[in-house]
Amino acid sequence: MFKILAASLAITFMGAAPASAPYAIKSGLFQAGEADLGLEAAPGSETFTIFAPGPETEKFSNGVVLIPFNGKLYAQWQSSARDEDSTDTWVAYSVSDDGRAWSQPKTLASAGTNGLMRSSGGWWTDGRTLVAYANVWPEGFQSGAGGYTEYRTSRDGLTWSSPRRVLGVDGQPIEGVIEQDPHLIDGRVFTAFHLRPGMIAQPFHTDDPLGVTGWTQGRMTNLPRDVSTAAAPHERRLSREIEPSLFRRADGCVVMVFRDEELSFRQLASASCDRGATWNTPVLTDMPDARAKQSAGNLPDGSAYLVNAPNSARPRIPLAVTVSRDGRLFDRSWKLRGQADLQPLRFEGQYKRPGYHYPKSVVWNGWLYVGYAANKEDVQVTRVPIEALKSR
Repeated sequence: MFKILAASLAITFMGAAPASAPYAIKSGLFQAGEADLGLEAAPGSETFTIFAPGPETEKFSNGVVLIPFNGKLYAQWQSSARDEDSTDTWVAYSVSDDGRAWSQPKTLASAGTNGLMRSSGGWWTDGRTLVAYANVWPEGFQSGAGGYTEYRTSRDGLTWSSPRRVLGVDGQPIEGVIEQDPHLIDGRVFTAFHLRPGMIAQPFHTDDPLGVTGWTQGRMTNLPRDVSTAAAPHERRLSREIEPSLFRRADGCVVMVFRDEELSFRQLASASCDRGATWNTPVLTDMPDARAKQSAGNLPDGSAYLVNAPNSARPRIPLAVTVSRDGRLFDRSWKLRGQADLQPLRFEGQYKRPGYHYPKSVVWNGWLYVGYAANKEDVQVTRVPIEALKSR
């Protein structure tokens, strides 16, 4: 799997980072006011449930992340009895041989004590070892103090090492939580950390194939933020850019896509054309976004894709995949899940609402797999044949 990723994402970097928006959206691609924004269903798409809540189970789930390892597909997410960002949150995982049937959830990182909280941090692998990240919030998420990242490793996907801290290039632990989907581009691993105190999103890269040491911060200036009306402590110490994902353009530049905390309901983006050393100040794009995280990447033919809820308002519906041949103009989009096939919200809980939340994606065995939480309850995965996403 590692060799496949390396081959499909290998690029040559060139030039300086641009100052304009790194990508654009075809005019009229999304039809406001139409059901599911007028999008057609992705041909051949299928949806499977990894975990569904019941009367005796946890009622809250979110932060679903996928990765292939040793011929299987792994899913990680965070779960709690009722509420989001509560101290009883723990990190679960499940395994599938075919992407359809999934094992019973197991504990990857247990709930904290004395106010400490753990949440889903995602996966990485060098092809031989599976790395599971978990984000640790010593004072809880709601304190606004931020946190750090720990990781566990496994050679068989069954037994796990004790947790250790993720290290920077100086050999010291990074004081920040990792975003959930690192990307391998030209032999270099890219992601972002949200640095403390607070959560200030910054790009990082490492040449460690395992993604646990040598992380180096790129140079990026965050946009200013109006926090005068932010009431919660974690909002006052939060950058405008948060929860990014990545893709590479055909010209060799790496693009980091952000959720915008200033409620523009559009994506922010920054680009680096020097292997992550420098990034332009993020720019507001014309890609609508309901602020539910997003997932970006590249298909095996090099096309770039964006998975998100491309709604210019709060409803995180529909869930869609939008594709570009060169990473410059995204001109094709398909619905993965829409309003009509969303199950009802079954249990009450803090911050729970209908919709498709926090998608993350991966390419595996000829399919694009997208994991997400429906209504922040059901852990689900939708897959679509890669062939269906090619030019028509």
